[in-house]
Amino acid sequence: MKSKTEDIHIRVPARVCLFGDHQDYLGLPVIAAAINRYITLTAQSIAERYFKIRLPDINQNRSIDIQHPIDALPPNDYFLSGIKLFQEQGVRFKQGYQITISSDIPINAGLSSSSALVVAWIRFLLSIQNKISKPSDLEIGKMAHQVEVSHFNQPGGIMDQYTISQRGMLYIDTTTRECTSFPKNLNYLIIAESGIEKRTLQVLLKAKTYALEAVQQVKNKYPNFDLLQSSVTDYKKYKDLVSQELQPYWYATIHNYSITLKAKALLQKVAINQQQIGQLINQHQDILQTCIQNTPIEMQNQIQRALQAGALGAKTVGSGGGGCIVALANQKTKNKVIRAFLGAGSKKAYPIEIV
Repeated sequence: MKSKTEDIHIRVPARVCLFGDHQDYLGLPVIAAAINRYITLTAQSIAERYFKIRLPDINQNRSIDIQHPIDALPPNDYFLSGIKLFQEQGVRFKQGYQITISSDIPINAGLSSSSALVVAWIRFLLSIQNKISKPSDLEIGKMAHQVEVSHFNQPGGIMDQYTISQRGMLYIDTTTRECTSFPKNLNYLIIAESGIEKRTLQVLLKAKTYALEAVQQVKNKYPNFDLLQSSVTDYKKYKDLVSQELQPYWYATIHNYSITLKAKALLQKVAINQQQIGQLINQHQDILQTCIQNTPIEMQNQIQRALQAGALGAKTVGSGGGGCIVALANQKTKNKVIRAFLGAGSKKAYPIEIV
């Protein structure tokens, strides 16, 4: 536990999904990376038995009485959800704190600002208690998923919390929950903030429901069908078993899985061929755009302008429906791609690094 006079300073990164969007809730793998945009939490002890939280970026303040157990959770109240998780493990917080949380991660834009907030909050709560032994970064990811997703029965997978808590560029097996780091990072990544508000839950619920139903229709005829053992040939093999409405989601499920496996093989090499990675990013985006239909026309135009300016690949980030675009460029084209995004209407565009 921190001493009463010692300030607490915690910094937690955002994440970008490179491959496997709309795959983790199917038990399929994803490739994601932590990037150099951050949630920063600072805290100082106070005499009152409250957590007094300042959120200057959104001009809000919050005061939480820490003397009483938490029963009901208001929707998406991650602060109370985190405290409740610790209370369930026998932790009782007695020391109050004045807490300030700020961020340069765009909100509701696909870079997982909410998961970064949850991970920062858990790291803070861990730092002020002495009942729970220091968990690994992976265990913190599991705690964050429980706080953000399980407590509220939301449809999200584990990618955000696991990536942010462990950092680096990871291949995440969402079935076994095993995470593998790649030996090298991609260079010349660019984020463009489209300026369009993301519709996370609406997009996720539809995509998840339809994809699961498509797989179930196949399993109704072939109960032993294993999605993890599938290949692109299975799309046509089982296509006629899937209703017309669900066939785009069946296509997306099978082909995005194949793309993720190809990307994993390329990223495991000593020398990464960024041109080939860019091609796979474009293939992934084409499926997100045409099958899952998660890319508004304005974002489609921004992506097209970036590609014309020399981007090797570009795609929506996260669930889609708005939010951010990630592009892969090279030394010669990176600045041209940034200018192209801005010229096409992106609110902001800037280089990022994997951290």
